Amino acid sequence: MEIIENIQIPKRKLVSHKGDYGRILLIGGNQNMGGSIMMAARACVYSGGGLTTVATHKSNHTALHSRCPEAMVSDINDIKRLTKLIENADSILIGPGLGLDFQGNNVLTILFQHIKEHQTLIIDGDGITILSKLKHPLPKCNVIFTPHQMEWERLSGIPVAEQTPERNRAKADELGVHVIVKKHETELYLKSGDYKITVGNAAMASGGMGDALAGVIASFLGQFHSEDAIKHAVYIHSLIGDKLAQEMYVVPASRIIDELPYMMKQLEEK
Repeated sequence: MEIIENIQIPKRKLVSHKGDYGRILLIGGNQNMGGSIMMAARACVYSGGGLTTVATHKSNHTALHSRCPEAMVSDINDIKRLTKLIENADSILIGPGLGLDFQGNNVLTILFQHIKEHQTLIIDGDGITILSKLKHPLPKCNVIFTPHQMEWERLSGIPVAEQTPERNRAKADELGVHVIVKKHETELYLKSGDYKITVGNAAMASGGMGDALAGVIASFLGQFHSEDAIKHAVYIHSLIGDKLAQEMYVVPASRIIDELPYMMKQLEEK
């Protein structure tokens, strides 16, 4: 398993505009769990996503505008507008705070019906749990799952104690997807091969960390359009965590997000 290290972030072209850096749609945040999708939205914006739109419950709109005014917002229950947003996106993230009720199931089904083969889909959190119950056929687009180990157990059927690289690889191949198993030394089962990171620490074991990572992955895929984007997103997220943990006992996800543009600048191609 190859270790990801010494990455470089592509330099932006001198002549460019926001449309060149991805049209990214984030779907999640029900009436009771708006914080998750707000974390993902801020991470997406702070890691360079060009045009970020959040489809979330209307009760979250004011808070989202307050926390992340750079992101556009849409009512998750406005199916006509949601369908249009899906059709126009480069990369789509679904799951943070989505909820496991009928609405969450319905939104996931609508997404699967309208997403196109050329688009990229990241499925996180509640999206993974819904799929593990519904066994819904996956769309033909590029799909990335971002489970922690218990979510991966639900989706793959592999108990946490038996999640060996060999078994994880076989299941990723069977599903035809990329899988990021979030854990100590997170493992990535991508179509190009198996990778892991050795950065990251226990100070990062706090709420919202996975939501922030999902937002960075969606942003990077919207900007960079290559498998390296997945590897770079996972690495930089934990690298920032290591930097902050030198002086912080606990590293909140919001602090990871604040540091994203600075760390990306440090890692920018010379």
